[in-house]
Amino acid sequence: MSMNTFKNKVAVITGGANGIGKCIAEEFRRNGAFVYVIDKAEGEHFTGDIADRKTLEAFAESVLSQHEKIDFLINNALPVMKGIDECTYEEFQYALSVGVTAPFYLSKLFAPHFSEGGSIINISSSRDRMSQPQTESYTAAKGGIAALTHALAVSLAGKVRVNSISPGWIDTSYTIYEGADAVQQPAGRVGNPLDIANMVMFLCSDKAGFITGANICIDGGMTRQMIYHGDNGWKLEI
Repeated sequence: MSMNTFKNKVAVITGGANGIGKCIAEEFRRNGAFVYVIDKAEGEHFTGDIADRKTLEAFAESVLSQHEKIDFLINNALPVMKGIDECTYEEFQYALSVGVTAPFYLSKLFAPHFSEGGSIINISSSRDRMSQPQTESYTAAKGGIAALTHALAVSLAGKVRVNSISPGWIDTSYTIYEGADAVQQPAGRVGNPLDIANMVMFLCSDKAGFITGANICIDGGMTRQMIYHGDNGWKLEI
C-alpha cells in the first residue's frame, strides 16, 4: 500500500499504549495518519477507563474538537480474563463493558462523523470460538465483539465498513519461540503484533472495499488443526 493511503487520515485506537494496540498506532503514524489513543496506562494520550460512559464521551469530544471527521476506529482494548470459579458479578460486567459496550458506544458516538470509506475494526480473539478453562469473562467479551461486528456492518451499510480480527497466540514482546510452542501451530511460529497490525492496515485500505461484516482469524492455523490423543505425538495427560 502507498504511504499516501493513510496520509492525513484520522485513526482512533482504544488500548493503544501497549502491545497490539501500540503496534497498530505506530503503523498508522508511520503512514502519515493522525492517531488518537485512549488507554488506562499513563502516557502522551487520552488517559481513562473505557468502561466509563463519561470517559468515552469526553474522549470522542476531544477527538472531534480537533477533526470534524474521522476515518478509522480500532476497538482493541483488552477485557479482564477471569473464570467462573473466581470471577465476581462486577468483574464479569466490567469485562463486558470494556470488551463490548465501549466498542458499541464509541461506534455510536463516531458514526455520524466518519469520512467516506471509513472503517471500524474490532479486535476479537480466537477465543471467540474456543476456550481454555477459567476464561469466561474474556471469552464472553471477545465473542460479543465478534457478533457486534456483523450487526454494526449491517446497520452502517453504505456508510462504514465494519470487520473484526481474531488473533491467536500473539507475543507482544516479539519473542522467537522454538520447539513445541512453534511447531504446534501450522504456520510454524508464534505470532507478533505486526501480524495483526498488517491486517488492520489492509482492512482500512481501499483494497478491502468489498469486505465488511467479516471476522478474520489470524492464529497460525491453530483453530483449524484437529487434535486427537495419540495423533502426531499429542498426548492428553489426566
